[in-house]
Amino acid sequence: MALKNKSMYAILGILNISPSTGYDIKKYSDNVLSGFWNENFGHIYPTLKMMLEDGMIEIASGEINEKKVRYGITEKGKRELETWLLEDTMQQPVRSEFMLKLLFSSNQPKENVIRMLESYKEIHEKNMEKYLGMLKDLEHGIQEISKERAGFIKAVLRRGILSGEATIRWCNETIEEMQHS
Repeated sequence: MALKNKSMYAILGILNISPSTGYDIKKYSDNVLSGFWNENFGHIYPTLKMMLEDGMIEIASGEINEKKVRYGITEKGKRELETWLLEDTMQQPVRSEFMLKLLFSSNQPKENVIRMLESYKEIHEKNMEKYLGMLKDLEHGIQEISKERAGFIKAVLRRGILSGEATIRWCNETIEEMQHS
């Protein structure tokens, strides 16, 4: 089975919400998708070009500024997105440089490993603050987001929050174990 360009589906999903520029797509990716997906300009613009050529997206009507092209999803793009949404999701292997380093750190001074764990924990604490803030905003209501869509966003945020809580708890346990061994 050929690998599919998952960036295409992330972009189609964003464009299905609202016509957007490449910059808007990157901003949405950084602000909303960042806990589980990332896109960079190096993927966004070539993918936009390919989807434009394939007829899955179009330049939004009235857009003439070449430096700020706003794209919209076409019916073909909506069908492609819908087909992908209905497909089974393939489990992807997790790649974590942190876990790889931790696994091979048995010969490192404990202080270094503990420092590494504390840094990792801090990253997850900052993510938790971000997710909790997003959840609070969502629960107060955001005019641009329908109640139906808000439920899906809340589900994704809750998963991020629960995962973050578990990671922070694991960091605390691991740090304590290393301090007492």
